[in-house]
Amino acid sequence: MPWNPRDTMNLRLEFVQLASQEGANRRELCRRFGISPKTGYKWLDRHAKGGDTALTDHSRRPQQSPARTPPSVEQRVVELRRAHPAWGGRKISRRLCDLGQTDVPAPSTVTDILHRHGLIEPAASAAATAWQRFEHAQPNDLWQMDFKGWFDLQDGRHCSPLTMLDDHSRYNVTLDACISTDTRIVQHHLERTFRRYGLPLRINADNGSPWGSPSQPGQLTELAIWLIRLGVRLSHSRVAHPQTNGKEERFHRTLKAEVIAGRHFRDLRSAQQAFDEWRSVYNHQRPHQALDMATPVTRYRPSPRAYPESLPPIEYGANDHVQYVKWNGELRFRKQRFKVSSALHNLPVAIRERVGEENCYDLFFAHHRFGTINLSPQE
Repeated sequence: MPWNPRDTMNLRLEFVQLASQEGANRRELCRRFGISPKTGYKWLDRHAKGGDTALTDHSRRPQQSPARTPPSVEQRVVELRRAHPAWGGRKISRRLCDLGQTDVPAPSTVTDILHRHGLIEPAASAAATAWQRFEHAQPNDLWQMDFKGWFDLQDGRHCSPLTMLDDHSRYNVTLDACISTDTRIVQHHLERTFRRYGLPLRINADNGSPWGSPSQPGQLTELAIWLIRLGVRLSHSRVAHPQTNGKEERFHRTLKAEVIAGRHFRDLRSAQQAFDEWRSVYNHQRPHQALDMATPVTRYRPSPRAYPESLPPIEYGANDHVQYVKWNGELRFRKQRFKVSSALHNLPVAIRERVGEENCYDLFFAHHRFGTINLSPQE
């Protein structure tokens, strides 16, 4: 089966690193990446014998050439900094170790080198701050999802980057240049992501469209209903508290500093090409301070929950009162009418009595509780 990637080299590297993890289901990964097992094992064998460079379609260039003088350690530091202007001493020191460089200087020495070459401004040093972090115990326990603020393209349109990050590993599973933020486009990108990495247990997003309702926080949208039917638990950040999705916010700062700031992209395709190139660096090369300078790929594993090509049926318990939502989100129960999300039109919801509270009922769509009905007389 032919590979149809946006960036063949990056996808080969991503496949090999995920398939090399302990306990990886290699045949399932081949299916998700759209290649045959024969092709997958071919790239694994090549990588085992020749490293990253063996994944190219051309002859592998030798790591050392007798006709060239090896650069000094200080030159390597400067080269890495110029290639990644937002990286500091700790990231560069760790990356040199990962690349097999001998006699790697300490992070403080690398920082001194950067200062000597005028590659660190005083304002950048003052901006370093300590963070209090929390992370989920396993990959795919939680993904954080959001749009990075839009920016102009040279063809007169806007680009809104859709991003999604695994909370445990900081692995970026989605970085897509979108022309708009509507449900159809977002669902298209999420389907591709789910097919490759499987389904997470939970996704957290803000209350903005298309996954939330800014005017009615917690209101179910068409996209939210689709995610819930897939068995994904959906949560929303507290209103006016973007730190709830703090890792996403930090990722956006890094994306802006290392990719977007100071650059002009001709069109959506050129922006996506830059995103793909940088995403590979971020996931596979860039040491992450919150991970003790490891790279995200070393802590990530694809989810064992495969994406279903058809939605599973909606099922409720025997003691639930099940009603279908009518036009304009009208729900009828005990001769009364209630307003719920119009996106639930013609779908069944469960009205479940709350234990210990008379005349009080919780509203469920599949596993998701989205509201409460109180039938007690109002004083």
